Amino acid sequence: MRRISKLTRVAVGVASLGLAATACGSTSSESGGSDTKDDKGLAIAYDIGGKGDQSFNDAAYAGLTKAKDEYGYKTADIEPTEGETDADKEQRLASLAKQGYNPVIGVGFAYGPAMKAVAAKYPKTTFGIVDSVVEGKNVASLVFAEEQASYLAGVAAAKVTKSNTVGFVGGVDIPLIHKFEAGYKQGVQDTNPKVKVVSQYLTQTAEEGGFASPDKGKAAAEGQIEKKADVVYQAAGLSGQGVIEAAAKAKVWAIGVDSDQYKQAPLAAYKQYILTSALKDVGGAVYALSKSVHDNKPLSGTQTFDLKVNGVGVSEANPEFGKVAGLKDAVDKAKKGIIDGSIKVKTE
Repeated sequence: MRRISKLTRVAVGVASLGLAATACGSTSSESGGSDTKDDKGLAIAYDIGGKGDQSFNDAAYAGLTKAKDEYGYKTADIEPTEGETDADKEQRLASLAKQGYNPVIGVGFAYGPAMKAVAAKYPKTTFGIVDSVVEGKNVASLVFAEEQASYLAGVAAAKVTKSNTVGFVGGVDIPLIHKFEAGYKQGVQDTNPKVKVVSQYLTQTAEEGGFASPDKGKAAAEGQIEKKADVVYQAAGLSGQGVIEAAAKAKVWAIGVDSDQYKQAPLAAYKQYILTSALKDVGGAVYALSKSVHDNKPLSGTQTFDLKVNGVGVSEANPEFGKVAGLKDAVDKAKKGIIDGSIKVKTE
C-alpha cells in the first residue's frame, strides 16, 4: 500500500521557501557509501526545457539554491539531453547517487521509470520525483494539486475578459496538463458561464518539443488571440515564453505558470501583461526533501502540495491584479471554497 503524508506547511512561491514537513522513511546516503555528514548534498536532474525556462525547472533550481545557501554543501544540477531515453535518465540518476549526492531529485514525471530502477539499487540514498508517484521505501513523490491553482487562474481570467473568450495552451496532451486545463475551465465557467475557453495542445508527446518550443507557444497564442481571446493561460514550460510574448504583443493578458512569471527577469519586457501566475511551489518541495535528509528524517511516500498547505496558489505581484474590480475578492472566495470543500475541482 502506498504511504501518503502531507506537508504541514509549504510557502507558495520560490521567494519564500521555508516550510515544515512530516517525515517517514529510511536513512540517507547511497548504497556502499558513507553515513557521515561529509556526503554531498542535493542534486537535481532537470526536465525538458532545462534551467532557464522561467517556470518549472527554475522553480526547482530555486529550491536547490536555498538548500545550498542554508547548509553550505556541494550541490549538482544536470541538464537533459535532446532525444534521451529512459536508460539515459537512469544512468544520470545512478551517477549522481554513486557520487554521494543525497537526495537525488528527478524534476518531472518523465523520470518515473528511471527513478524506480535506480532507487532499488541505492537503498540508502533518498530519491525524489516531481509530478509523479513512484513506489519505493526511499522515494518521495512530490505531487501538486495543479487543478486548484488553475481554477483560481480561471476565476481571474473570467473576471478580466472583455471579449468573453479566453485561451488555454497546454504543452503536451497528457494527463498532468489535463489537470491544468480542467481546473482552469471550471474556474472560468463557475465565475461566468458566458465565457468561452479555447484550448490547444502543442504536441502529443514531450519528445516533439511541446515543453521546449517558444515558437510553438507563440503561434498557438496568436491563433487564439485571432479568435478574440483576450486572456491566455499557458501550462507549457519553456514554450510558455512564446505565449507570453504573443499576448504582450497583442496587448492582452497572459497568465503564467509554476513560478511567478511577473517577477522573472528575462520576461521583464512583457511583465505588464502578465496578470497573474498559477503557482506550484516546486522549489518548496525540493527544499523540503533536502531539509528532511539533512535532519536525518528523510521523507518518503507521496507528499501532496495543495491549497490547504499553500503548496499551490496564484500570484498577486502585478499591481493591476488588485485594481480590477472584484478580482481579488473573487479569487479569495474561490480559494476559501476549495479549502473548505464546498468547491470540488475537477482533474479531467
